[in-house]
Amino acid sequence: MKYPTTTSGRLAAISLVLIALATALPVHAQKTDDSLYLDLGGLEVLTKVVDDTLALALADVRIKDTFKETDMKRLAKLITEQFCELSGGPCKYSGDPMKEVHQGLALNNMQFNALVEDLQAAMDKSNIPSRTQNKLLALLAPMQRTVVTK
Repeated sequence: MKYPTTTSGRLAAISLVLIALATALPVHAQKTDDSLYLDLGGLEVLTKVVDDTLALALADVRIKDTFKETDMKRLAKLITEQFCELSGGPCKYSGDPMKEVHQGLALNNMQFNALVEDLQAAMDKSNIPSRTQNKLLALLAPMQRTVVTK
């Protein structure tokens, strides 16, 4: 076998090897960092956190009316997918873009913050450490710009 002697030839050969390895590895082996997903407790704990968050939200006088016409089972599934994907887990969010989903709801900062407080209470209930909670919240924070419209 003849090896490339030029720098560009070596780079091309290395690129081909990397492409071959990347396409040969199963998708889960190509994943990036799943440490947050694991720190959160994986899908089982994320599902419980989402269920607890939504139960708290439905009992929260500040925001319960926001969910009047919502299919809560579907919402729980989509939020769980979203948290799972954002944290590096194996899930893929199958919902619509946040801007579309929240369009016309006229949500304000108080409502957004109330849901975040309910999420934090649910994570506390599942004994998720504050540092881990903050990592997830930091990933969710940019959504405020697209969710809050009022």
